[in-house]
Amino acid sequence: MLSRLTRALRSGTMAAPARWHSGHPVPRYRQFPEVTRRQVVQSELISSFMWFWILWHSWHSPDTVLGHFPYPDPLAWTNEELGIPPDDEE
Repeated sequence: MLSRLTRALRSGTMAAPARWHSGHPVPRYRQFPEVTRRQVVQSELISSFMWFWILWHSWHSPDTVLGHFPYPDPLAWTNEELGIPPDDEE
């Protein structure tokens, strides 16, 4: 009997069905977990609220993401500030 059991386990033909203990599914090795409809709805609601929160605050207070300082004008920088040597220097 032991040899049949070890052969079945090695070949992968003996997959244990998912059982529920204390309201939680038993983890299964290399198999996707069984997800209930309630879990799918909850995850959709939470992720929808998260994206609403991110987009709402990005639109209404972009300074929190972009910073609240005046952006410098790159055309006003000199070659010395940018670290570019003068043309006559060799």
